[in-house]
Amino acid sequence: MTAALPASAHGIWDDAPAAGWEDAFLSGNGEYGIMVLGDPHAERVVVNHHRFVLPNGTHDARPPRLAYLLPRVRELALAGRRAEASRLLGGGRELRWTQSFHPGFALTIDAAGPGGAVEPGGAAGAGAAALPAGYRRSTDFRTGEVVVEWAGGERRGFVSRADGLVVLRLKAGDCVVGLTGDLPGRPADVRYETAAYQHGQDVFLRIRGHYPPVGGAYGFEGLALLTGDVRVLGDRVAVRGPALLTMVLDRPGTPPWRTAELEETLRVRSPAGYADLLARHAARHSPAYDRASLDLAVPAAERELPVGELLARQAADPQRPYPALVERLFHAGRYLLLSASGVLPPRLTGLWLGSWDAAWAGDFTTDANLNLQLAGANIGALPEVSEAYARLIGSQVDDWRRNAEAIYGARGLLAPSRTDGEHGHLFHMHDDWPFAAWLPGADWLLFPLYEHHLVTGEPLGELAGWLTEAAEFFADVLTVSAADGTVVVVPSYSAETGPLDDDGRPVHLAVNATMDIAAARHALATADAVTGTDRWAALRGRLPAYRVDERGALAEWAWPGYRSDEDHRHVSHLYPVWPLDEINPDDTPELAAAARRALVLRGDENLSAHGSLHRALVAARLRDGALAGENVAKILGNDMFFRSLMSSHNPGRETYNADAAHALPGVLIESLVHSRPGRVRLLPAPLPGLDRGVLRGATCRGRVTVEELAWDASSVRARLLSPVDQRLTVSSPYGDVAVELRAGRPVELVFGPRTDGT
Repeated sequence: MTAALPASAHGIWDDAPAAGWEDAFLSGNGEYGIMVLGDPHAERVVVNHHRFVLPNGTHDARPPRLAYLLPRVRELALAGRRAEASRLLGGGRELRWTQSFHPGFALTIDAAGPGGAVEPGGAAGAGAAALPAGYRRSTDFRTGEVVVEWAGGERRGFVSRADGLVVLRLKAGDCVVGLTGDLPGRPADVRYETAAYQHGQDVFLRIRGHYPPVGGAYGFEGLALLTGDVRVLGDRVAVRGPALLTMVLDRPGTPPWRTAELEETLRVRSPAGYADLLARHAARHSPAYDRASLDLAVPAAERELPVGELLARQAADPQRPYPALVERLFHAGRYLLLSASGVLPPRLTGLWLGSWDAAWAGDFTTDANLNLQLAGANIGALPEVSEAYARLIGSQVDDWRRNAEAIYGARGLLAPSRTDGEHGHLFHMHDDWPFAAWLPGADWLLFPLYEHHLVTGEPLGELAGWLTEAAEFFADVLTVSAADGTVVVVPSYSAETGPLDDDGRPVHLAVNATMDIAAARHALATADAVTGTDRWAALRGRLPAYRVDERGALAEWAWPGYRSDEDHRHVSHLYPVWPLDEINPDDTPELAAAARRALVLRGDENLSAHGSLHRALVAARLRDGALAGENVAKILGNDMFFRSLMSSHNPGRETYNADAAHALPGVLIESLVHSRPGRVRLLPAPLPGLDRGVLRGATCRGRVTVEELAWDASSVRARLLSPVDQRLTVSSPYGDVAVELRAGRPVELVFGPRTDGT
């Protein structure tokens, strides 16, 4: 239908090195990540590993046993004595945090003078010397390769998904290569040691980080093999001419170090040259990345602009989306999401961090952020991301069972609001943050896996059992009945806020949070669906109805007398809109209108990225493109992207955070294609300012792929493909059409003012 995008749309380039680690260009394989700053004479490459977390004493934390307190907690909450109930549940505990994600170390590559000494203006004078002619640093999203080049010099690197290696090729004249743990914010009780040595014919660089002895892990190690004209120079390696560096990482739980095993791994995996290693990696990375793309009809000259200019042009007109930047953010977001997903899904910072002061421990914050980052994974044709997510969930379901038993004396699953990836026990709670009362977590966190099933048609497998256990938890916990026989959800928590008290302060523990009701209804219905029974139908029928308040807004709690904090970043009460699709303009128009009213009334608090994009996803489901666009503009127009196109948590590039970068592709897809089994809606909520374009490769709930969707001011064209025979309704702004799809045979549709499809 239309030509494929040029290569320039699938990468970024800059005409200057990174001013700080936040602007470093990124590569990753879902386990290791590198951050390339790009100084031609004094390069720094920060090396990360998904499992580098700092022991802090919570590795063996377990959920408190609180079930015996629940009758009194419920009694107090129902009597309106919520602060007392919260204190009883919290028990005066200190708020304990997950183990903090941290950077590993930095690889240093310094220009060398005669004899291998570092030249003045190398390490000490990084950034001070004028850039050489032809300087350029770039990231190729299709291959994951980061390149720094200039007249007479070049460095290339990537992280191999095929071989589990950091790979760098050095072609920049003589240099000295080393390793350092001197990164911002390093705790005084984390000790590093570095060494360079020759073992047989092989030259190695090694760094070891020693953790404080508080339980969790012994330390971490990086080992690099250098080949070429290389020799040991103290604790570094002198390089003459071209060289290849490959590196592996390790984090032993207990002594001894496993250096000999790492050496052997490098010998086995590294004999191939750089080009062969890159080809092996690209064979796995590129097909995943290439499954989906977005073409916003950007002029060719604008696609060639450096990333700094793309950001500057958006900043010059902050309220209007700049298509060249939006298009690039779509591709960058998918690239970063894929690159951060493998052994684990993305953390708050994806897979990258250059300092030791990660906000919120750089963990997986599960009450909002993680699911929002995954918004575009299933519908954006990235099953690799869903598989990484499934690894995290599958490794922690047993812990969720222990949480449910300890805290509620219940069967089933109670998920924590955060995890460092090493366990899923619920311990992050105290009097003012009653996460023991956050009941919907299992349903919320299992939904992306269920959505994967809806998109791909793959069997549920063990997920069917987990979905059943989510229902069993609610069946055990929903035991308090009101006078009219309906179930009351108590204790209940609409993360991370609560109804205001008489002094206007939020008290978080409450009754009948709307998200809890939605999660219970969804969990019970889904369990019936996957088991082919109506075992939970009666209980589902006793759940309280959603409440519409006196303002016409969907209330955050279905309980009389509560006042919500409308200047808050979370919109948990809109869970039945996104992602559940229970409240929607087709089936529940009155509730959809109330949900929209709730969305409009909600303030922005600190303009957190996850808050704005959550609002945008809800607005798209409500088919309000203007409102979705307003919320996307809060991201685009508030200086929230670094030059790597990684994002920040707040405006002004405050706090390195992957929420916006990873979630934005999902928002864009949802604005262009909405799906449920049996129905595909084209252009449900097109964003103002993006008046024409082509989306390729979106995958729908119901096993339909939108191979291509093209739109402009007067028409919509689509090509749909299904792996199975099915009949569905396809909607557009110009009307609906019933379509018969035959397995493996694409169908093309055209909609316009005078045509309803062909």
